[in-house]
Formats: sequence, structure tokens, C-alpha cells
Amino acid sequence: MTDGVGPAGTCGLVVLAAGAGTRFHGSSHKLLADTGGTELWRRAVGAAVAAAAGPVVVVTGAVELADPAIPGVTMIHARQWQDGQAASLRAALDHPAAAGWSAAIIGLADQPGIGPEAWRAVAAADPSAAIVVARYAGRRGPHPVRLARRLWALLPGTGEVVARQLITAHPEWVVDVDCVGSGEDIDTVEELGRWSNW
Repeated sequence: MTDGVGPAGTCGLVVLAAGAGTRFHGSSHKLLADTGGTELWRRAVGAAVAAAAGPVVVVTGAVELADPAIPGVTMIHARQWQDGQAASLRAALDHPAAAGWSAAIIGLADQPGIGPEAWRAVAAADPSAAIVVARYAGRRGPHPVRLARRLWALLPGTGEVVARQLITAHPEWVVDVDCVGSGEDIDTVEELGRWSNW
């Protein structure tokens, strides 16, 4: 699994960790912030790895995250990370790691409330579904979100919207899956403090 390539029909897991985190005014980039002894990004990626639902790819950009590397994870640097989450995802989907994937399951590195169970639930949902979205306490997450390979060409190449437009335009493609945890992300020091008190 270290090269991120799986057999045909594999679901690949993509963790987007490329943004600048400009709203986080702490002493470091938000992804390097401590969450109970573990950096924020490592907590999120660790959950994806622990799910054992497929090869894991992490897309970096604004800050170096690969030292020390996480075993079994492919790190990809998105040269166009300034163009938003969509460009970062494109870097992962264009990588040879995606060659045999039937779908990509996408999550964010700043969502510490998403555990292995959520990744597994989304991976295990109806394999014929074009889009699978995690739901927490009755509300869409919206991550992790699983996108069938046939939809990848429809994704935008820039901007912060990855799948939202497809979900809105084609609700008939979407399957919601109830998950444990929380899809809340960490954008500010205050949000990090609140998460620490969950």
C-alpha cells in the first residue's frame, strides 16, 4: 500500500491538506496544531489509515507535512494548491495512484471528529452509487464524500468547491450514510479550543 496503488475496483482515500489556513492565527499552521499530543493533520490521516478501506493519499501544499512520514501513505504536493481544494484534489486524481481506483473518498485534514468508522461506512455504501456523503446526527457532513470515477471529469479544476455542485445539481446520484463522529472542521484557534473540550 505504500505506493498508493490498489487493484482494479479499489476505493482510494484522499485527505486534502494543502490550504494556507489563513483564518487560524496561532503560533503555527493549523494543521501542525496540537490535538491531544497529535498534530491535527496526523489525527485526520491516522483515521483514514486506520479505516483500512483502501490506499491513502495525502495532498500537501502550503506547509510541509511529510517529516516524519506516515507509513503506508502516499504524499503528493499540489503545485497549484493556491487555486483551492478542487486543484488539490485534481493533483491526487491525476496521480498514478488513481489508475486502478473505481472511486475516490475525500476528506479534509482539519476535521478531527471524523474517525475510521466514518471512512469505512462511506467506503462500504452501495457500490453502484455515484456519490456517497457522510451524515452526522441527521446532517450532511459533507466529508468523507465518495465520488465514482465516472464523475471525476465533471469536477471543477479550481476553487474551494469540490463536489457540492454535483450534489446540488443531481440529488438522484446521492446516497447519504449515517456516521458516528462530527464533520466540523477547524479553521480558527477558538474552534480548536472548542474541539479540545468535546
